[in-house]
Amino acid sequence: MSLPRTVGRVILRRLRPPAVALVTAVTMTACTTGAVNPGTSDSAAGSATAPATTSAAPTPSPTASCVDTAYAALSPEQRVGQLVMVALQAGSPSASLKPTITQSHVGNMLYLGGWKTGRADITATSRLLQEMATPEATGGIGLLVAADQEGGVVQQLRGDFTTIPSALTQGGWTADRLRSEAKAWGEELKAAGVNLDLAPVSDTVPAELGKGNGPVGRWDRQFGSTPEAVSQGTVAFVQGMADAGVQTSVKHFPGIGRIQGNTDHTTAGLIDDRMTADDPYLQPFVDGWQAGAGLVMVSSATYPQLDPENPSMFSPAILDGLLRGKLGFTGVVITDDINAASVKSVPVADRATRFLSAGGDILLTGDTPSAPTLVAAISTTAAGDPGFATKVEASVKRVLTLKASMGLVPGCSD
Repeated sequence: MSLPRTVGRVILRRLRPPAVALVTAVTMTACTTGAVNPGTSDSAAGSATAPATTSAAPTPSPTASCVDTAYAALSPEQRVGQLVMVALQAGSPSASLKPTITQSHVGNMLYLGGWKTGRADITATSRLLQEMATPEATGGIGLLVAADQEGGVVQQLRGDFTTIPSALTQGGWTADRLRSEAKAWGEELKAAGVNLDLAPVSDTVPAELGKGNGPVGRWDRQFGSTPEAVSQGTVAFVQGMADAGVQTSVKHFPGIGRIQGNTDHTTAGLIDDRMTADDPYLQPFVDGWQAGAGLVMVSSATYPQLDPENPSMFSPAILDGLLRGKLGFTGVVITDDINAASVKSVPVADRATRFLSAGGDILLTGDTPSAPTLVAAISTTAAGDPGFATKVEASVKRVLTLKASMGLVPGCSD
């Protein structure tokens, strides 16, 4: 099936978002998700111009000193808990997460499973969850309260939340209209206590593949069929959410628009053998974090020209080398659901340590009971491996820097 005609070329001038500050690098002392139908593990493809790279040294964050202080005040267990995000399944009471937050010190959660109860219920639940982030549980650091609120088939919060059209429909609007609409959607999230939208999808699905792309194209989750159209949609969506005070995550780096299988459900058709470090399909991700997205969600597909051995989630070449090194991203890297079929053969504990070793930060799991295993694996490995402990410290400080910019770290401001 052919895709609708996409909008014109994106203006390359970058606009600074007014509400959510860019997350910049910290000075270190050491150191979808299953959607209702498709799932949030997907990717992007290629076109005419190579992505911009970053050569200048990152500017230290103005909150670096405060972040160092906050980090020092946390127990080792509380630090590790900042690196895990767990799901609250639709209809589950907030109290079901209390042991995970108070005993495993987990500092982030995601609404999952298709909540239809409406804004009042989500608002009350979010408030109760934040009340669990006590000094004893998380060191008083507030939670990232997230939702997959892309639009179309991937909209976790429904009921009296505005029904959001698919990204493909959004991509046919002007940038100004999409930014305005995204601000309104973000205001609903913000009022309901949701401070992070795990969107937008910044994957490019080439027109010739279209519906043949299982994770994105099949569900119209892409803004268009060229990197320029996807960049325009990505930037407008991120800026609109920022206008509402909601943080965002571009996904699924380095892109799943060229694969055929869905990483959530199969191990077949998950290789993009065209993706390179200069691929134009990387540009929408760069544009997204330059517009204000503080997180990048990484896919679990495989890219032989970047790393023939590892899925991107476990690839130092892709995370530390390409994303952080060549492209200069200094914010938080989050997984897609670590229980996806694409990585199911890897033991749960190893999923945690391999991701952090590769340069990632937050492990997102739809299997909430696995949280203690993740925390224990990280803690045990860090205790016996100084190099891994340094990676963990860097990741915790990146998460705290993000949270400080969102007002979630007591005594810190951006």
